[in-house]
Amino acid sequence: MPEFAYTARTLAGEDVAGTIVAASKRETLSLLADKSLFPLRVESAEKKASAWQINKRVSAQVLATNLNQLADLLQNGVPLLQSLGILAEQCTHAGLAKVLTDIRDAISEGTALDEAFAQHPHVFGELAVSMVRAGSEGAFLEDALKRTATFIELQEELKSKVTGAMFYPAFLAVVGVTVTVVLVVFFVPKFAALFERLEQQEGGLPAPTVLLLGMSDILGRYGVVVMAALGGLAYAARRAVQSERGRLLIDRWKLKIPVAGPIFLGYAVSRFCRILGTLLRNGVPLLRALDISSESAGNRVLAQAVKQSAENISSGETLSRPLAQCGLIPKPVMAMITVAEESNTLDDVLVTIADGIDRKTERQLEMMVRLLEPMMLLVMGVVIMFVLVALLLPIFEMSTMMG
Repeated sequence: MPEFAYTARTLAGEDVAGTIVAASKRETLSLLADKSLFPLRVESAEKKASAWQINKRVSAQVLATNLNQLADLLQNGVPLLQSLGILAEQCTHAGLAKVLTDIRDAISEGTALDEAFAQHPHVFGELAVSMVRAGSEGAFLEDALKRTATFIELQEELKSKVTGAMFYPAFLAVVGVTVTVVLVVFFVPKFAALFERLEQQEGGLPAPTVLLLGMSDILGRYGVVVMAALGGLAYAARRAVQSERGRLLIDRWKLKIPVAGPIFLGYAVSRFCRILGTLLRNGVPLLRALDISSESAGNRVLAQAVKQSAENISSGETLSRPLAQCGLIPKPVMAMITVAEESNTLDDVLVTIADGIDRKTERQLEMMVRLLEPMMLLVMGVVIMFVLVALLLPIFEMSTMMG
């Protein structure tokens, strides 16, 4: 039987802590009440010991497979608690097995499935929680689980394409930075004595040489400090991005990046349209479907625009007019949505729109990568050329004067 750690208060007002063996959290609360203890906190004693397993990354393929298996078990009449227990026993991923066990225990104590999913944000994102909530409310939980698995696989496929496409430009950037740092830190100081003599003889050095020597001196003396400062800035930026305001600023900035901005927007619009179409196809009311799909779009700027549009829809407007006013949905997409509303085929058309946007986004991504590769080579060439010119320019000037 599992063991639970608790913190409770006695009748005398003293706080006590300990562990107790019980079949569930509910039974633990009952046992504490029998001892005249008022529980303040009760959690599984194994939870902290296995926290590293829960936080261990669960691959999209493993998660999608387990969601599909859960849907299959439910479709064949297996109760939810038993289905989760079966999946936890046969799951090969230790972290996911522990998560499934925690979800089963939470549901046995009266927690809803979507709320149990939301307790593990490292495994189940906003999309999974929103889809499961809609499926539970609309009595299509099995289909919601399958579609969630499909969305996760599509998202992972797109992420793999982006990662693969960006590998070569990222490699060029790393090589360029490494070569530049090595030249500035280790190669340039070898010319310092020569440049000092030239400066004394000629009364000064060219501006590029002075700049290069200054950079070399700073990196040579304070390289560790500079690295620590950059690491601190990166950590502070990461903490800021994790806040709601920071995420909103990042999402707004992403949409304004040249070339990459339309790709980010296309991805968010595609995800919004696909989820909205799926929810409408399964009978979810429009306002509820808009709320879920906006939260799952992956961009908070688009989510805010959709929620503002939903307020107008609640007052009697159609979907297309307030969406068009937000300015984020492309005009061809809005034209298709308008026609679909008139013909009552909005659910099918939204999924078709998402497929078309995905194909267009993929072409834009390929074009961006093709442009990025020569740009990285050009930047590398300019930086290395600057170092060489800064090193050779004083020697050329000296040769000219001697000639």
